[in-house]
Amino acid sequence: MLTQTTSRVLEPSDLDAALAVLDRDPVTNAFVTSRVQVAGLDPWRLGGEMWGWYEDGMLTSLCYAGANLVPICATPRAVRAFADRARRAGRRCSSIVGPAEPTAQLWRLLEPNWGPARDVRARQPLMVTDRMPRTIAPDPRVRRIRKDEMDTIMPACVAMFTEEVGVSPMAGDGGLLYQARVAELVGSGRSFARLDEYGRVVFKAEIGAATDRACQIQGVWVAPEYRGQGLAAPAMAAVLRYALADVAPVVSLYVNDFNTAARRTYRRVGFEEVGAFMSVLF
Repeated sequence: MLTQTTSRVLEPSDLDAALAVLDRDPVTNAFVTSRVQVAGLDPWRLGGEMWGWYEDGMLTSLCYAGANLVPICATPRAVRAFADRARRAGRRCSSIVGPAEPTAQLWRLLEPNWGPARDVRARQPLMVTDRMPRTIAPDPRVRRIRKDEMDTIMPACVAMFTEEVGVSPMAGDGGLLYQARVAELVGSGRSFARLDEYGRVVFKAEIGAATDRACQIQGVWVAPEYRGQGLAAPAMAAVLRYALADVAPVVSLYVNDFNTAARRTYRRVGFEEVGAFMSVLF
């Protein structure tokens, strides 16, 4: 029994305790929870380590350390311990992302060693809904993308990622990991789009993280020539209908605070701001 404050890398036998921490906030933690439910805590399957923070022998905070560094239910003391571990290991992640307050503390501690960041998005509103909008009818032309339509959806996915993150997902490994992730979402029926009469994508979105309690819409994109035409809200309502009917009873997303058009669209569809994330991009 651990009888003092300490941190360590969790092992597969710690799975139940880790899930109990994640379950304290199923919406905020949906991304990591979805990975843990599928992969457990084995680093090879999980794609990274799960660090745990213990107080009086109880696991109270987590930090996922993979392609992203994600503090989870992290108290200030836990954040300091996670920062110490991250400094010793060196930066291996492409971003730090999580609830705004602990993520900001984590970045303050790591910035002297890991900085400068390519971009810091200090406040990204977390928005949630559990019902369909009353005044926005879902666009019937939004549908699931089929497995044989990868060539159709990939250019839109690359355009969205490049516009949102500022770098192309095709850099580095030639886009192999990104293409695999898109294929995974398509194969699981969680990639949605509306095509025009020429078969080109005019709107797309995915249901990324998904558990039985909450899921998260991501990768929302409207082709530039179709923006400002009122297409986004009905299209989002269509994706929301799929999410609530087939995936989870609560649907969330997070958005950059400076993206006022997107925030306005999400509010029209019924999403309400319940908190904020922060992202540090390298």
